[in-house]
Amino acid sequence: MLELFHRLSEPHSAAARRLVAELGLVDRVVFRNVTFESHRDALAARGGAAATPALWDGAVLHTGLDAVRAALRRAAAA
Repeated sequence: MLELFHRLSEPHSAAARRLVAELGLVDRVVFRNVTFESHRDALAARGGAAATPALWDGAVLHTGLDAVRAALRRAAAA
């Protein structure tokens, strides 16, 4: 399961959420809004700081919109 760390009000996070839907990955992605402490803690536990969007693929944290887009596209192709 993929985890997308995001902020609702952030344009890059919105773009990442839209791409999840466009690629048909909604059933494979858990959305984690980092305005909630538990989701911020989960991001930190995966090696992240405050930067969003970030995508955890189970092994690697992809940070920033370009990295998240690339990882989502790879996941959709798999």
